[in-house]
Amino acid sequence: MPGARFNIQLDDRHARTLRTLAERTHVNPGTLARSLLCAALDEADPSAANIVALLDSIPGAIERAEQGLRQIESGQGILLDEL
Repeated sequence: MPGARFNIQLDDRHARTLRTLAERTHVNPGTLARSLLCAALDEADPSAANIVALLDSIPGAIERAEQGLRQIESGQGILLDEL
């Protein structure tokens, strides 16, 4: 399977940090972001407890998940097969 493409959105602080690091290393920000993400994934512990802790640390994650469930229940969702 060839590499998958993902789009991520950084908050202003992290985007500035990425741009600064990219400028200092003379590397494209996207290339640096990909390398940093790959390194983090290589070091990530995939145990269930760690995944739960990671998800719990995302600000507003529970609220967004609950909002998504409400949207699906009210018929606002799109089936994955339709994407």
